[in-house]
Amino acid sequence: MLYTKNLEEIIFHRHEIHQTDELVVLSGYLGPRPVERLQELPFNSKVIYGMYGAEGIKPSLHSSLIAIQNRVDNLNIYYSQLPVHSKCYVWRRKGEIIHALIGSANFSVNGLTTPFREILAETTYDTFEPLNDYISHVLNNSISCLEVGMERVVETNIQADVCRVSLLGRDGEVQNAAGLNWGQNPNNHTKPNDAYIAIRTSHIRDYPNLFPPKQVNPLENDTRGKINRHNDSIEIIWDDGLTMEGLLEGSQPVEGIVYPKQISSFPVKAQLGEYIRHRIGVPYGQPVRRHHLERYGRTDVDISLVGDGVYQFDFSI
Repeated sequence: MLYTKNLEEIIFHRHEIHQTDELVVLSGYLGPRPVERLQELPFNSKVIYGMYGAEGIKPSLHSSLIAIQNRVDNLNIYYSQLPVHSKCYVWRRKGEIIHALIGSANFSVNGLTTPFREILAETTYDTFEPLNDYISHVLNNSISCLEVGMERVVETNIQADVCRVSLLGRDGEVQNAAGLNWGQNPNNHTKPNDAYIAIRTSHIRDYPNLFPPKQVNPLENDTRGKINRHNDSIEIIWDDGLTMEGLLEGSQPVEGIVYPKQISSFPVKAQLGEYIRHRIGVPYGQPVRRHHLERYGRTDVDISLVGDGVYQFDFSI
């Protein structure tokens, strides 16, 4: 079988049809959200960050993985000292493989939730032994994430551009019913704390590697061949260590290519608005104004890419 969508749910429910006592994930790049979700599984898991050996790891992602490792008992996170770009999902029983998926999907929200972008395929029984040997070889050349101190964490080769995104409207004030106050419009089907961060055309032109173009997908069961533009799922690591899932949503044309126009939290649109209100000291449900942000110490957020669909948002002062 070959799979092109719902990859995350396939991975997290595969054990229900196979008698297994261990899941091993080898992935070129990692995102913190699916790694943390492994605590839901009723057995032990190993996760190997493959490209550490070639590119190192960003401090924000390393800190997030360390925090997960320290609070999840049935998980061990490793960094491969060999440069490994493979994506392997292996279910084992007593050390032997009983089921495996391989393909192009990284173990990140972006890699597992964007339909048709990545694939995973079941391997056949005759591949189990060499695949197990391969996994063992990588593990034997890996170190625990806990062995890597911050002094050994290096910047990755991923585009290190930092885009400073304003939280104000073009008039210099927080918009009344958009941006951080998206949910303040009584005519919208929104909740009071719903919020988004606007992506402007200048951000896309100045940082072309930061915000990818919208992916065009055909709608299923639509004989007219109608298309829709998929909202990419991302993971956000804030400067204080909090992580949340987000969406690059909306559409805007830039030089003939369609890009997202805003970043929201997902699946709860209010999570972003509540988070910002908590940090700047505005009660939930109340509008955010420029003077609130200035009292806090800044009116913008620095956004950078730290991995496959994994972003750092710096709102520190």
